[in-house]
Amino acid sequence: MIEQGEQAPDFALPDQHGQLVRLSELRGSPVVVYFYPKADTPGCTKQACSLRDHAGDYERLGVRVLGISPDPVARLERFDQKYGLGFTLLSDEDHAVAERYGVWVKKSMYGREYFGIQRATFIVDGDGVVMHVIPKVSPATHDEEVLRVLRLSSAEAAGASA
Repeated sequence: MIEQGEQAPDFALPDQHGQLVRLSELRGSPVVVYFYPKADTPGCTKQACSLRDHAGDYERLGVRVLGISPDPVARLERFDQKYGLGFTLLSDEDHAVAERYGVWVKKSMYGREYFGIQRATFIVDGDGVVMHVIPKVSPATHDEEVLRVLRLSSAEAAGASA
């Protein structure tokens, strides 16, 4: 898994509208890159709706949110429309980006093993460096943790420039 202090691997993935989004084109401000297993499932919906409900907080901090899953573009578009998410969802159908970030892992459920996304979040600074990693995310507390880190970082930056 990518660690704090490392350069975030660049990627180009289609969003829920089919438009290509490149991480490198978002330099200059922080980006929250979060990986989730599957759109419109209970945990993923709770996590996404929490991000939606705190959109103003992210906006005030100048942060862009990118959610990445192996879902096809059409499913992401339905997920976005159904819940009015309003932030960028990216399709990583071949899970190449998830593999580069180290979140495509072996899982097991009911004795069956399979590969899938480990729910994880990477907070990337304006220079493209990973400033914080949440390796195992809880949908219930994800937003609180991400916003705490972003606020601390913003306060430190303000203190450094004073």
